[in-house]
Amino acid sequence: MEDLSLHILDMIQNSIDASAKNIEITIVDHKRDNVLSIEIKDDGRGMDEEILKKVEDPFYTTKSKKTGLGIPLLKQSAIETEGQFTITSIPLKGTSIKATFRRDHIDRKPMGDIASTIVAAILLCPECHFRFTYKSVKLTGEEESFIFDTGELRAELEDIPLNAPPVLKFIKEYLNEELKRLKDE
Repeated sequence: MEDLSLHILDMIQNSIDASAKNIEITIVDHKRDNVLSIEIKDDGRGMDEEILKKVEDPFYTTKSKKTGLGIPLLKQSAIETEGQFTITSIPLKGTSIKATFRRDHIDRKPMGDIASTIVAAILLCPECHFRFTYKSVKLTGEEESFIFDTGELRAELEDIPLNAPPVLKFIKEYLNEELKRLKDE
């Protein structure tokens, strides 16, 4: 995958395939510690110990395709940048995946278009509850963050669906604006 946003979208698709209704995406850009972390948590079916041991194998999948490359590729991307990868799962409770990357590593993939990733996730599962948190920690240690929560937006919109084109356009513009603000500071 060319950028990290595509890895995130792949993990969200896994969550949706596992019947998750609540999906949390957290990105922490910690300039001071030179670490970028991505965490995706869901309340899907989860996995038992046997499956959990197999999911990092690129030739294992529970889907109809022949390979399950998403998780192994994300793990590889993290390890190649002197980062770490962890996956935990509890049957019938959900799964949590966390990948960390050394920010300035030459092999770290660019973040990519996170706003489009969140919009695509909403299109994949308009009834799902997504909570996206982006936190930036500056070299001085000062922290700033924002949270985008589809539950809050749904309450404001009342009967207007999240996948209505004007709503998706608003979401994308809002996320791009907030991400740009935090990256510029």
